[in-house]
Formats: sequence, structure tokens, C-alpha cells
Amino acid sequence: MVFKNIKPKKSLGQNFLQDENIARKIVSALLINPNDSILEIGPGTGVLTKYLVQSDADVVAIEIDKKLAKQLEINFSDRQKFKLHQGDFLKINLEDFLEPNKTWKTIGNLPYHITSPVLFKIFENSNFFECCIFMMQKEVAQRIVAQPNCKDYGILSINSQYYAEVKKLFDVSRHVFFPSPKITSSVVKWNFKHRKDLTKEEEQIFRIIVKKVFSQRRKMLRNSLKIITDLEININKLDFDLEQRPEQLSVSDFIELSRQVANQHLV
Repeated sequence: MVFKNIKPKKSLGQNFLQDENIARKIVSALLINPNDSILEIGPGTGVLTKYLVQSDADVVAIEIDKKLAKQLEINFSDRQKFKLHQGDFLKINLEDFLEPNKTWKTIGNLPYHITSPVLFKIFENSNFFECCIFMMQKEVAQRIVAQPNCKDYGILSINSQYYAEVKKLFDVSRHVFFPSPKITSSVVKWNFKHRKDLTKEEEQIFRIIVKKVFSQRRKMLRNSLKIITDLEININKLDFDLEQRPEQLSVSDFIELSRQVANQHLV
């Protein structure tokens, strides 16, 4: 595949995957069929894209780098079911961008510095997606799949596991990238839940609570809930063990806590 005079940009966190076997393995895990619609975030040099388009599914790619986007358009100009959008995924309104009558699968080798913002945008628009597979820094992957009562368990763990069944698939050596990063990567898959445990309003409260109490993760809930200025919470009316710290709560515990707080506001 031709990419002339392309130099990775540090400002965009570009580390290009060069191992074809790993590229095929990542795409294979998406379990694509020809009727699927695929969103690829940050195709870069197209190492995943070329296997995505071979599936004969509809593929939409979003690339922020203008030079890479131009070359991708040239390289895949013969693919009628491939569309490229040059722009910043984090600035795109997905409700306007994705066709609502389709169920999407999404994939990407994410720049390490935008992994969390990308994930939270996907979570907030999870109704569009059946599943997603992303490659990221190994330490972030460990946080995503972490369970209660460990140091890695936190905001990413809880949100990932609320919205989806999540699994780390495999690790990827730093030596298969150009330029080679200083860290190991991991590939993670989310299979999104079709039925949510909370209403839309309760979900907003859930996100606020999780974010705020983990900003004070060493404090007991009795104290950390008091710092939430977005909500007025009467802790005396909560039927909940407030002597726990955030890292001790399961996803189900946070769901129940969010429901109780919501009942104080949505009655």
C-alpha cells in the first residue's frame, strides 16, 4: 500500500501498526458480515482498513490527518462501499453522522492520549453500536477490565462494564509499530448491552456519581457524595452502606445508588 512521504506526527500520537498478522487478527475479532456497517476511527495508513473493505461491509473511516486522508481516498477509490471523512472524531456529532437505521460496529488503533475521550463518546452514543474493538495502552486496558477492590478499578472500569460485556483479547508488542512506542498495547472488545439498567435521566446521574466519587477515591461514600455540587443528595435518605469507598462498589452497586439518588430528584 502506497503512502508517500508520510512521517508520523507526535502531536497526533501516531504509531502505525505494521504487523499484518495482528491487523488480520484484530479485524477477525470484529466478526464482520457483509450486511454490517463499520466505523473505523483513525485508519492511519489503512492497515486495518484493507481487511475491513475485503469483508464487503459498508465501511466509514474518520481520519484527522489531512495528508493521510488524501492518500486513503486514493488507495481505496475503487471501493464503492468505503467512505472517508477527514476530521476529528471527538468533534463529530454522531447522531448526525451515523445512519440511525443501521447497527454499527466500530474499530480503531487509538492514539494513547485520546483513548478515554473516544471511549466516553462511544458510551454516550452506545445505542448506535453493536460492538467495538480498540487497541490501546496496556495499562488502560487493565483498568477497563478491572474488578472491585483493586487499584486499577475506577471510572473506565465501571462505565465500560455498565454499557457492555468487555474483554481484553490480547497484548501487542511495541516492536510492531512505527515509530515504536515505549509501552505494550492491548486489544479490547466491548459487546454493548441492548437493554440498559437505568433510564436516560438515571444514567446521567450514574455518570456524575461515578466521576465525582472517584475523584476522592480514598474517602468513604458518606463524605465523597457531599462534594457533588451537580446534585443535591440527602445522604440520610439513602438505604445504602455509605461507609464503603468507591473502589469497593460493584457496577450493580453504583446502579442501585444512582437509582436511589435519582428518586430524590425525579419524583
